[in-house]
Amino acid sequence: MPENHPLLHWYLPARRPADIDSLAPTALAAERAGFDSLSIPAGGPDPWALASGLCRHTERIGFLVALPTGSAGPTVIAQQAEAFRRFAGGRLRLDVGAHGAGLTHDQRYGRTDEVMAVVRDLLDGRRIDFQGEHVQVEGAQLSDPAVEHPVPLYFGGESPDADGIAARRADVRLVRSAPPAVVAERIARSRDRNPRLRYGLRLRLVGRSEASEARDAAGRILDDGRSGPAQDAVIGTYDEVARRLFAYRQLGIDEFVLYGCPSPGEPARVAGEILPRLRALTDAAAVCGA
Repeated sequence: MPENHPLLHWYLPARRPADIDSLAPTALAAERAGFDSLSIPAGGPDPWALASGLCRHTERIGFLVALPTGSAGPTVIAQQAEAFRRFAGGRLRLDVGAHGAGLTHDQRYGRTDEVMAVVRDLLDGRRIDFQGEHVQVEGAQLSDPAVEHPVPLYFGGESPDADGIAARRADVRLVRSAPPAVVAERIARSRDRNPRLRYGLRLRLVGRSEASEARDAAGRILDDGRSGPAQDAVIGTYDEVARRLFAYRQLGIDEFVLYGCPSPGEPARVAGEILPRLRALTDAAAVCGA
């Protein structure tokens, strides 16, 4: 994709019960539509199992796999990621969440910070000794890691603690959907800490030829708590939705995790109607020096 265009991820609402056969048509549709990866959430079927199964049905598209840090230790997480990137020939991004049953907010974020540090070093091929408050590792190293396939780390959360962890450990800072002014403020909080950090936006969107059609279709999107409050969804005509995406791009959003109507035809609709309009706006702005 041209450098001035965003990376695009399509969110798979993989709730129980879900199986590979039911999700494969949407995965294939997203791949054919040109999306860069599929966002595989936590909280439903095992994300690694889903990603591995869908990998066999696809050829190019990547996988942004949600990773609850409370589910396993960092060496196990790194081993899982290493196995997948070898199996998939790369195609892996990790969406890290600050989780941990029975932990306070500070403990969850402190543990996540340490887990991300260890996972990063292991996937980069380093042998590490790490003595933290929550994580202790001695002499850990992956055997012949596939370092030719880097694994970008994504991190969300809205608190100042999340800003700090993203600046120290992440490649991409994920932001939940919100009005542009709020998104701009969230980006500004992290920009000074790490100028190289990229920004991604989780975004519900529904575009149709007529605004009334879009509103009717939007009622079919399930609220899973990850893509942002329903009132912050972008719903309207194709032109209106493209202009909102462009506004986010102008604020510094580099990637979009898009969540639309749960049907195999929706990725093609977004790619065929909304993304060309977004690219036209982006290209015009580049020509004008905006």
